Amino acid sequence: MTDELADYDYTLPEDRIARHPAERRDAARLMHVDRDSGRISHHAVCDLPGLLRPNDRLILNDTRVLPARLFGVRAATGGRWEGLYLETDAGGEWRLLASTRGKVREGEVIDIHPAHDTSSHDRLHLRLISRDDGGVWTMKPVVACDVLATLARFGTLPLPPYMDRGLADRNDFERYQTVYAEHPGSVAAPTAGLHFTPELLKRCAAVGISHSFVTLHVGIGTFRPISVSRLDDHKMHSEWCDVSAQTAAALTATRAAGGRVVGVGTTSTRTLETAARVGFGQPWRGSTDIFIRPPYEFQAVDVQLTNFHLPRSSLLVLVSAFAGRELIRQAYDEAIRDGYRFYSYGDAMLIT
Repeated sequence: MTDELADYDYTLPEDRIARHPAERRDAARLMHVDRDSGRISHHAVCDLPGLLRPNDRLILNDTRVLPARLFGVRAATGGRWEGLYLETDAGGEWRLLASTRGKVREGEVIDIHPAHDTSSHDRLHLRLISRDDGGVWTMKPVVACDVLATLARFGTLPLPPYMDRGLADRNDFERYQTVYAEHPGSVAAPTAGLHFTPELLKRCAAVGISHSFVTLHVGIGTFRPISVSRLDDHKMHSEWCDVSAQTAAALTATRAAGGRVVGVGTTSTRTLETAARVGFGQPWRGSTDIFIRPPYEFQAVDVQLTNFHLPRSSLLVLVSAFAGRELIRQAYDEAIRDGYRFYSYGDAMLIT
């Protein structure tokens, strides 16, 4: 298997980027890629119950996207500032991916205004403690506050830059979350899960396809493409994930019944494969920096449901490890020719 990042590149016409969601979640197109035969066929997400088998189990990531995108000005100069909230440590310090013009000194204060109401006089004041070479700022609110409530008050959903949409709109606040999102903590959606509706999950259950949940909070790694030429030199950013005892037991029962574990999205797949390092069917909680790349022997996931990913991304490398680089290249070429929609709000691929 190749170690060269250039082998995971492709050219995507601009009009193939999905900048808005499909009219209905499960109306998105679904490409079925069969690894054994190499056959590619075309369906819709709503066809999923007929493409999987009884006793298969969908593993869904129930993270919830934070309104993590913040806007403000430097109190000292009035210069514009933009940041993406990442996490808070035990001492109440915030980590943000941030940018502004000019040299910023430690101790400087940023005045944050509500993203969707610039006329409001309400302000959040963040003081800079330090910043690193990767653009991550460590800051602390001048007045202690509840993080989730404060982000809800001042922030907006962080749509991916390639959508070229500006601020998220009202529709995004519904559609850039999965219908089962529960645990706040992500700065990007687990996009394969965006296709599911309660009705689709019921239709799956009616034919013996069950589902369970894991949690992985999507972090800064989503916004940082692989920047080295060789995969051996790439370092994944860590993300917090959790496989509960209930889900772990369900995985064991699925395999015992002859069913397959279906990783819905690369986040669910990375979570399951991280837990499998301890042992298949074992609960696990903690940070993962697993980088799944060819050659890789999957221990937990038998089938993947995933969206179409950015070129030169760790996500494209992961699905290539699962299906084979040449088959994925063939599938992507066919998807481009056939007008599939790519990326977060785009269509999906089922790899069996």
